[in-house]
Amino acid sequence: MAEEKDDIGIEGSEDAPKKKGNKTLIIIIAAACIVLGAGGFVGFKLLASKGVEEEPKKVEVAEKTSIISLDPFVLNLADRGRYLKVTIQFEIADNSFQEALNRKTPQIRDTIITLVSSKSLNSISSPEGKFQLKDELLFRANQIMGLDKDVIKNLYFSEFVMQ
Repeated sequence: MAEEKDDIGIEGSEDAPKKKGNKTLIIIIAAACIVLGAGGFVGFKLLASKGVEEEPKKVEVAEKTSIISLDPFVLNLADRGRYLKVTIQFEIADNSFQEALNRKTPQIRDTIITLVSSKSLNSISSPEGKFQLKDELLFRANQIMGLDKDVIKNLYFSEFVMQ
């Protein structure tokens, strides 16, 4: 019986290193999968963001309203070394304003660049800051249009990446 106990003790001690080795191997494999997955995701995003610049696109929302997309902006923020990539879409009140908006696109882009580049990272990183920026951009874009009524009903950020 003493030999049986010794045999059991020996078998139990052999299993312990195997289990520890298996746990280490599983942890290493999991960490490698996470690193490779993150690298693949970042690579995909970088490659997918390099596209050909297009003209503003029109997407129908309702019978009278349309969505006009502007090309993406990559802007320096007021904070040194901070950048913002933003894509903006305008919802116009009536399809008849589409031609006028297309003619005024350079002035609107200039206004967006001027206003956004004067903002700091802290002022636009919060949801309240984004809403305030939206309101300011919407107000200035409607001023540029120069009509008595608001041509642009709403403004949407379809991409908003800060670095």
